[in-house]
Amino acid sequence: MQEFAAWLQATPLSVAIQSTLWLTPVLQSIHIVMIGIVFVSMLIIALRVLGVMGTDEPLAVIWRRFSPWFWGALGTMAGTGIVLSISEPIRQVSALSFWIKMTLLAIGISTALYFGRSVAAASADAQVGTFDGRARFAAAATILVWLTIIFMGRSIAYDVEVWGTWHLG
Repeated sequence: MQEFAAWLQATPLSVAIQSTLWLTPVLQSIHIVMIGIVFVSMLIIALRVLGVMGTDEPLAVIWRRFSPWFWGALGTMAGTGIVLSISEPIRQVSALSFWIKMTLLAIGISTALYFGRSVAAASADAQVGTFDGRARFAAAATILVWLTIIFMGRSIAYDVEVWGTWHLG
């Protein structure tokens, strides 16, 4: 993995991204705004499942309102994240927080699919649905997962200080 990262960092694309002074801050800004949109979209959906807000509307209505924001921001976030990773691949693959973030991202997307397919579909007919313990646990876990993704993404820049040095075999 380290060899691939070293090769990628030396490619003309990576060098061009690294040497364009304004590009990384712009991409980071877009990436951060998108994680905010992703988090708030999932937070509102999760809070509905937990019965904290929006209880006067079925989850399906809330899902239809916020899921396009979630998926659009997630796609944009992925695109900017890929370009940012191309610009500094060695730092990314060497950072434990990067790998934790990627693992949690897969869990976060799976949870979003769970809400979209099962929870929202099950409540489509209910005017004001209440949810079982599994759905409420998934909602609470979703909030925690996305908060941890935000923390891990931010800690990539400080990974050596936070986690110590480690390498992927």
